[in-house]
Parts: sequence; C-alpha cells; structure tokens
Amino acid sequence: MRLTFLGKESVPDQSPTLYATDQDSYVVQGWIVTDPQILVTITLSDDETVVEVPAQLMAHLVKDGLAGEVVNLILPIVHVTQNGNYIILGKRVTDHQALGQMNIPDHETCVEVSRSAIVALVGS
Repeated sequence: MRLTFLGKESVPDQSPTLYATDQDSYVVQGWIVTDPQILVTITLSDDETVVEVPAQLMAHLVKDGLAGEVVNLILPIVHVTQNGNYIILGKRVTDHQALGQMNIPDHETCVEVSRSAIVALVGS
C-alpha cells in the first residue's frame, strides 16, 4: 500500500497524521486508546482497532478533494471525547510497505478506513 501524506496535528511527542492510500482508503495515525470507559462501549473484530485524533486532523482531507469538516458523527467515528477528539475505528494496518512509510511512536497506532466511510463523515 502506497501512502500520500495529507497532514498532521503535531505537538512534541505526539503526531496524529492523515494519509490517503492507493487502495481507495485513508490511514489515520493517532493515539492508542486506553480509557476503559471508552473501550467497553466499542465492539472490535480481530482485525480492527481504534485511534484517538484531534478533530482538526480531518481538515487535511481538503488536500484530497474532500470538504475537511466532519458534519456527520457516524462510523468510523465511534466516540467523541470531552475535549472534542475523535475515536476512529478501522482495520489495523499490518501492511509492511505502509508501516515502513510512517514514523509511529510507541504510544500511537494506525487504522485504515475506506474512502466511502470518510466521505460519509464530511458529507461530500
């Protein structure tokens, strides 16, 4: 899977990042979700996980031709935190080519989400 960097929302030691893929999807890199109150409300299949990202990360979708503002809080967004961050559900990224293109700190992971699911979020 080849990735195209769309943007990131960085502060020291944190780097939520958004990529478009060559497989009609997006890879969302974000913080590993450890809050048990959030995790207990989410059902995951074996190949899925969740990441937490700042809402403003989605503004980078405009670089891929989408409106960058989320107007529909539906899957793949499964929770909105008290500070407004999104918890996003997707397939765990295991593709070695894709992982080799990213710098993922130990406290972060990434998920792949279909383009159609992201389009539904922004209403484009």
